[in-house]
Amino acid sequence: MMEKKSLVEAQEFSDNQFTKRIIFREGESTVFVLNFMPGQQLPAHKHPGTAVYLLVLQGNGTLTINGEPSEVTEKDVIHASGDEEFAFVNSGSDPVSLYVMLNKIPDERYAQNI
Repeated sequence: MMEKKSLVEAQEFSDNQFTKRIIFREGESTVFVLNFMPGQQLPAHKHPGTAVYLLVLQGNGTLTINGEPSEVTEKDVIHASGDEEFAFVNSGSDPVSLYVMLNKIPDERYAQNI
């Protein structure tokens, strides 16, 4: 059954920490939006056994994969394997939203709102 949702509702920001809003969850896959105010960051972590796809919806920042930083900006699309260590920091002056798709949810912690 087709589902349609607006990403605008998932682009919720907090002054305290980054936010994560689940958009879809089906079987072992999940799609969510991560939202960062300037200076907020996602600590280094892995998604074992998962393919990670990321789209920068708005803003820019520094994406670090396996210790190698890379500047990313609006409309950039990134693919990483779940075995790669992944971190992000909003190093810009505007809010950042990342659209993330994990194919094969490694465990329940990855499919919950923060």
